[in-house]
Amino acid sequence: MLCVIFEKANQCPSYRRENKLNDGESVKMDTSGPSKRKNFENEIRDHPHNQKDDIEEQEEKLKYPKSVFFIVSNEFCERFSFYGMRTVLSLYLFNMLKYSEDTSTIIYHVFTCFVYFFPLVGAIISDSWLGKFRTIFYLSIIYAIGQIILSLSAAPFGLPAREFSMIGLFLIAFGTGGIKPCVAAFGGDQFVIPQQEKQLAMFFSLFYFSINTGSLISTLLTPVIRETKCFNDDCYFVAFLVPAVLMITSIVIFVLGKRLYKMINPTGNLIIKVSKCVCHAIGNKINGKGRKRDHWLDYADDDYDSKLIEDIKVSLEVLKMFVPLPIFWALYDQQGSQWTFQATRMDGQIGSFTLLPDQLQAVNPLLIIIFIPIFETCIYPFFAKIHIIDTPLKKLVVGGFLASVAFIAAGIVEIEIMKLLPPLPTNGSAQIRIFNTMNCSVGLDIKNQNITKINALSMEFLEVKANKSVTISCIANLQECNNMGYTDLITDIKEITAEEATATSWVITPRGLQLSYKDSVDTPDKGKPMIRSLIYLAPEFNNVNLTVRYKNTPIVSIPITSLRSEPQKIESPGEYDVYLNENLLDNNVPFKLGGLYTVVGAHVPNIKTAGKTIMVRPPNKLHMAWMLPQYIIITMAEVMFSVTGLHFAFSQAPVSMKSLLQAGWLLSVAFGNLIVVIIKGSRPFKEQVYEIFLYAGLMAIVITIFAIMTIFYKYVEIPEEEDPDGAIPLDRKNGNVNPAYKEDEK
Repeated sequence: MLCVIFEKANQCPSYRRENKLNDGESVKMDTSGPSKRKNFENEIRDHPHNQKDDIEEQEEKLKYPKSVFFIVSNEFCERFSFYGMRTVLSLYLFNMLKYSEDTSTIIYHVFTCFVYFFPLVGAIISDSWLGKFRTIFYLSIIYAIGQIILSLSAAPFGLPAREFSMIGLFLIAFGTGGIKPCVAAFGGDQFVIPQQEKQLAMFFSLFYFSINTGSLISTLLTPVIRETKCFNDDCYFVAFLVPAVLMITSIVIFVLGKRLYKMINPTGNLIIKVSKCVCHAIGNKINGKGRKRDHWLDYADDDYDSKLIEDIKVSLEVLKMFVPLPIFWALYDQQGSQWTFQATRMDGQIGSFTLLPDQLQAVNPLLIIIFIPIFETCIYPFFAKIHIIDTPLKKLVVGGFLASVAFIAAGIVEIEIMKLLPPLPTNGSAQIRIFNTMNCSVGLDIKNQNITKINALSMEFLEVKANKSVTISCIANLQECNNMGYTDLITDIKEITAEEATATSWVITPRGLQLSYKDSVDTPDKGKPMIRSLIYLAPEFNNVNLTVRYKNTPIVSIPITSLRSEPQKIESPGEYDVYLNENLLDNNVPFKLGGLYTVVGAHVPNIKTAGKTIMVRPPNKLHMAWMLPQYIIITMAEVMFSVTGLHFAFSQAPVSMKSLLQAGWLLSVAFGNLIVVIIKGSRPFKEQVYEIFLYAGLMAIVITIFAIMTIFYKYVEIPEEEDPDGAIPLDRKNGNVNPAYKEDEK
């Protein structure tokens, strides 16, 4: 949602300048757009007192540019493409590419870092060489190719999945980042200012709405597509293919409007010019050229005019205030990584509907749409009346503290999740599980354990000291088993050495104590219910299948070829019946998110086939609704921080430096994601909860430092630039107006 603020901010005074008229009134004029009305210009000069009426008359005559509807539609498709892909990205890296949770988080934030670094490159390409139209067109093609490559990497076509995924993500970052500073600005170019000031405001409302709508729909829809089956697994191929198709569609829509666009030739990039001026000043100061100056930037006055130097000075003061701000984005962008992984360990069941972990991200764009008008019409006016939170910097400070509170809430949720997790083997201890596959109890004798038997079709759990020998005697030939038809049972004695921090499982069958294997009882892969089998088959049986059915419709089928089967995922939690071929083993078994279930049983001649579903790992108990407070608070923080920050930057920067400040703001997002990469890469804590509180603490400390900085910041009134000769220049130098644009004047 961050790009919403960046792109919408282009309606700020970077498009306009205020020209003083003879009677003291002012009017907003476009300093770089082509002149549409020479007669109108002369009339303004000759009759300044009638300018308001003339502007209104021109506003009525100029039709709304048809071209902007192509731009708005293009933006909807592109944002749908980007957010749809990014919503499922962290789970794709973890579940399909088999990266660890930490590595998946690092890759996710490196990608986001590039997304907000490449706008600098896109702005330079657009302003210095290609112009906005060709930059958007060419980089969108690269963007679409990246989406296609990422989609292909998720399909079993024999391609190296990890390598192709990284290539695809890089191309996507380059494409979406490169066009980010161009699209909204290109839309603004289509209007004549001041005659179409109202239409321009309407355009940005439509533009903003298209971004939010595309983001919200894709964030809800893509996880549903991802959850469907293709190639016997989650369908990431189609989940990435749909955004790729939308990106191609956005290119087609954009090109279809070409004949209507007003295009401006590139006139050079401000960022490059400022960089050269700063480097020149530093070089002269180091070399001691010229007389001593009051400010180090003044050393560039031999090659650069004083107006540019003064504008850079003011801009650097604003950029200095940006230095502490990247930590906010380090917290904010974890909604798509750490918070999504947190949701996989929680219950998303809402009646018959199951909320997917990655769908929870849709809360943010939904709340953004709700909160912005509430803050603007109610909250801000209320606090302004009582002189609290009544300046942009105060809003930034409060937004930062709210982000810290959001992570405190996330940490509390993580603590509650940890409380409800089953005990895992730790250093100095080990776990042993014994499963009985027979429909009769079996005597047990375990040294130093008060266990005398294991019931039919059940499990016993032992926690023992690590690296200590444990002797288990399985006492067979009990009368109960003989009565059930089990004969020639074997009495077994096994000596087990439990390895440190491991879980080992043993299985009792009619042939004695069998099949020792290392077990895993951690959170099931992808957070879905998992089912596996420990079914003893007599040698004469084959072609046996364990099936999970809903109203006789198979949901999961597991071929039984050995005593133990690998876990299989159940896509949708619910109550199901469990069958071994056509023999009903268990009915109305509740399979819930996060649960690990084992079906035990035996299939031998002359004995009725019996089985039971054992819950080895309890399901997620804490509901995802407990994450709503942290989402609500972080969205409130975003509204106060993101919107206000760009408004502050644009209002405090000279007109000529607006784009420089936007670039600085985008870079703060990139550096914020870099902070996540550094912290996650250093792995300071074993437990995730401590890392969450680390971010909360860092945010609180940094925003406190920022609050102190705001005390010494003096707000400045930036004078609007005036034309030296008093004329109102409506022409843009080097402009190239598409002839079809004249149709909008008719």
